Amino acid sequence: MRALDTWERVLIALIMLVYLGFGLGIEGFFSPYALADSTYNFSEKALIALAMALLVVSGEIDLSIAATMALASLAMGLAMQAGASLPLMLCAAVATGALCGGLNGWLVTRWKLPSIVVTIGTLSLYRGLAQVVLGDQAITGYPETLSTWGNGSIGDLIGQPGFIVPIEFGVMLLMAILVGLFLHATVHGRRVYAIGANPIASRFSGISVDRYRLGLFVFAGIMAALAAILLTGRIGSTRPNLAMGWELDAVTIVILGGVAIEGGRGSIVGVILAAVLLGSFNFALGMLNVSGIVMSMIVGALLIVAMVLPRWLKVLRRPSAAVLKPA
Repeated sequence: MRALDTWERVLIALIMLVYLGFGLGIEGFFSPYALADSTYNFSEKALIALAMALLVVSGEIDLSIAATMALASLAMGLAMQAGASLPLMLCAAVATGALCGGLNGWLVTRWKLPSIVVTIGTLSLYRGLAQVVLGDQAITGYPETLSTWGNGSIGDLIGQPGFIVPIEFGVMLLMAILVGLFLHATVHGRRVYAIGANPIASRFSGISVDRYRLGLFVFAGIMAALAAILLTGRIGSTRPNLAMGWELDAVTIVILGGVAIEGGRGSIVGVILAAVLLGSFNFALGMLNVSGIVMSMIVGALLIVAMVLPRWLKVLRRPSAAVLKPA
């Protein structure tokens, strides 16, 4: 069991198995263009999973993060219809995401409400607002620049068409590095771990627990807005069902990445590996024409396995203790 000392090694092994197995069984799976396309399956979800990971490490959760994406996209679409320029459209999306996250954080920190209850409520609120405003309509006609960000490659930006790495993937990697440095290499990251492990002791240690939690909820809203901008550019429209169900995918990525659901433990490396694993697996199933409902079932099963397997491995590694009975 020495090869399974860290959960990240298990994830790397699983990724290698996925690529090897599907690469041998699906023609064209290993082509550069197919590998580039596969990143679209997880880049946007990884962005919201990064924010979700910080919240879960701190002992909180945001189940409204996908609904926040729909509302941020709606704000961007309404700004466009009002004649706003692209920078103002982006500001509208980011401001909406920050306000949504701020409302979640305010309810949790000011009124001491459980975040899972609060964000279930705001999930319905945010998604409902998008559905009421849009109905069965969609907002289209976004600027070509936005479409380039959602569908283009980094080579398009630097004038090297042969460099086919998607812009979305580059944005995801940049944010992963920044979030990873924050969590693992700064005093603020250590405080986030401390808050998740023991919030009461953290307060007595002088850490402003509520301020950190509020900031993490606002950051989650901003990351949702960033993901919404990229997703809207990629599909070319704003719809009320934008990112429907992605909150389950984000939670699955976080837990599969080794972040403890009770808080206080986890790594950004594990979260990114889990996003790659889940995204590449779904991409391969899509190439095999597997239906969406089957993919949803697999995501649910992976969530259960991700919670059970680390505990099972921990039990297997634990040395058995002999029970000594008095003579």
